[in-house]
Amino acid sequence: MLRRRLLATAATLGLVALGASACSGAALGGDTSGRVQVAAAFYAVDYAASRIGGDRVSVTPLTKPGVEPHDVELSARKVAAVALADVVVFERGFQPAVDDAVDHQARGEVLDVSPAARLVAGTAHDHAGEAATAHPGDHNGGQGAHQDDEVLDPHFWLDPQRYADVAKAIGTALERADPAHAAAYRQRTADFTGELTSLDRAFAAGLKTCRNRDLVTGHAAFGYLGARYGFHQEGVTGLSPEAEPSPAELARIAHFVKDQGVTTIYAETLVSPAVTDTLARETGATVKVLDPLEGITDQSAGRTYFHVMRANLATLRAGQGCT
Repeated sequence: MLRRRLLATAATLGLVALGASACSGAALGGDTSGRVQVAAAFYAVDYAASRIGGDRVSVTPLTKPGVEPHDVELSARKVAAVALADVVVFERGFQPAVDDAVDHQARGEVLDVSPAARLVAGTAHDHAGEAATAHPGDHNGGQGAHQDDEVLDPHFWLDPQRYADVAKAIGTALERADPAHAAAYRQRTADFTGELTSLDRAFAAGLKTCRNRDLVTGHAAFGYLGARYGFHQEGVTGLSPEAEPSPAELARIAHFVKDQGVTTIYAETLVSPAVTDTLARETGATVKVLDPLEGITDQSAGRTYFHVMRANLATLRAGQGCT
């Protein structure tokens, strides 16, 4: 908490230092083209805003590539980007430092994508279909008790249908900020959501018939994906990848892997595979990377959301024995 207060103080001083010239965005990159200035909290909203905004927007990502987004801290320059943005796109409750910056510094339009994403409570143990049918006000989400109960699962972008709804909300926000180009935003929103619809159909077809429908993952990022396509998720940790599983929890999951005939355990980018590697050694399972798309890095299986998601589909088909 003290660290966050110090960072907030530094950020405020940084805003003062930027001076009047920053009000046009020049101090944050020299953009004087009249483009809509967008501050995007993490990769999924950054990518959607960039695709929908096209050459009419300048997007500042608040989370650097390769940085795990859950507990990101913001530099003074990133807080200034929030203050000077025409539109800020974020997900309340996912990144506390971003929430703080939005609450204390944002002056333009603020879009919290949580309502559009239809977030539900998540646990490490998600059951197929439950997250898809629960309601945002149902904080148990129909799921079993766990340390993450009452915490909304932020990983909406792993369900293409939820992501499409968020994209529509972003498109609407850009239309309000720049009504003269509303038609172009609507067209690009339609193009983007059309790609998401195609992706959803590819996942539904590719994962329709699988030998094993249990997903054992590094952290519980895949609840929405599992619910959409009929899988049961067992996360080694909860919704936060920094959580450390207890020895008893590791033993429970090891028994689950053996009892259910799970042959593949999924590690991920941006997080150490040490726990999943240990679990695999104890159970004889294979470790494969299933990317939660919390950021694109050199280790990612592609350079865009769609590239990585299609790589995820291929990984799931192989790991789950799909035909």
